[in-house]
Formats: sequence, structure tokens, C-alpha cells
Amino acid sequence: MDEERASYVEDFGMMFEGFGLQRMVGRSLGALLVSEEPELSAEELAEALQASRGSISSATKTLTQMGLVQRYTRRGERRDYFRVKPGAWDEFMRREMESLKALREMAERGLAIVDSDEDETREKLEDMHDFFVHLEREFPEIIDRWQEEKGKEQTWSR
Repeated sequence: MDEERASYVEDFGMMFEGFGLQRMVGRSLGALLVSEEPELSAEELAEALQASRGSISSATKTLTQMGLVQRYTRRGERRDYFRVKPGAWDEFMRREMESLKALREMAERGLAIVDSDEDETREKLEDMHDFFVHLEREFPEIIDRWQEEKGKEQTWSR
């Protein structure tokens, strides 16, 4: 991996760490994104990132669960291979939508338990609720417009 790609991979790792994920998760995704090969084996990822096989296993498991990376094997080989999943970003955002829904529901739950005369408390919860209602309404439209722009089939389910 050349120096520019290696720097990108490290920055990707730092960005993911800033999101509260393990740095290796970001480094692994970064490496897959800028790899000259369409897929990499776990061993190739470990070598490229100078990381243990265990840390690569953990990182790729997380990325697979996030819907960003696809794991597969080749007939006659015992290796696992990984690539960025086609349509990964759509799926990632759909999963994020579930998080938005959960946050909206928590705001609703909070509103149901506070008294009507608790103005400051209600205001915080109403702000939270309204924000997540807005995002739930807007995100599907954003994804639909993006897919239209890219000429993709609509896969968003509301």
C-alpha cells in the first residue's frame, strides 16, 4: 500500500474511532475502499494493516454486521474474503433510520412520564422528538433522490 493510501486508511480509522467504534474497524473499511483489488482476504488485510488476525476478524465482523462489508469464501479455499458490499451505503442509512426511530420513541416515552408543568423538561424532550420526527421524514426522501440520481432501482422501504 502506498503512502497516500496508508495515510487515508489511518485517517479512516481515526474518524471511526471518533464515532465510538474501534479504530481497526475504520482502518479495515478504509483499506477495502482504496484497495486496488476488488476484495481482500483476511490475511491480506492483516498484512496490509500490520494487524493481528484476531483484530481483523473482529473488525470485519463489525463491518459485516453494519452492512458495509460482505464476507464470502471461494470454493476449495478455506480463506475468508471481504469486499465493500454493493449498495452498502443505502443499507447503512436504512439501519441508521432504525436508530432514529428508537430515539424518537425514547423521546415519546419521556414525554409520557413527565408532568405537563415541567416546562424545561418537556421542552428538551419535545425538541428531541421533533428533531427525530423530521429526520425520519426526510431521510427516505434523500435516499430516494440519491437513488434516482444514480439510476438505481428504488429499494427503500418506508
